[in-house]
Amino acid sequence: MTNPLFSHMRATVAALLIVVTMAGAAVAGPFEDGGAAFVRGDYATAMRLWRPLAEQGDALAQSNLGQMYSKGQGVPQDYAAADRQARTAKFSRSNHQPPAFVSPYIYGADKAGP
Repeated sequence: MTNPLFSHMRATVAALLIVVTMAGAAVAGPFEDGGAAFVRGDYATAMRLWRPLAEQGDALAQSNLGQMYSKGQGVPQDYAAADRQARTAKFSRSNHQPPAFVSPYIYGADKAGP
């Protein structure tokens, strides 16, 4: 025979897990979606999602685009565009964001951080 309190607790825990899972999915935005696309090798989608962020001054998106131009990932290899993105990202970081953060999407999670 099952204890009614245990059944109620189990139902409550299951409901909480569903809510937490749904909330986690809602947190992802264009930057994270671009990262997921990049990791899958879908560079065109990553570029499409990161470009507007870069144009709005997001230093990580700018840095990611610079690396993509440098390596020819989803775009023709263009060192001049890569340099422009890198310079813009450096300027953005120096004025708005903590310095020296490297995107885990481009370099791998083990190399991200200050």
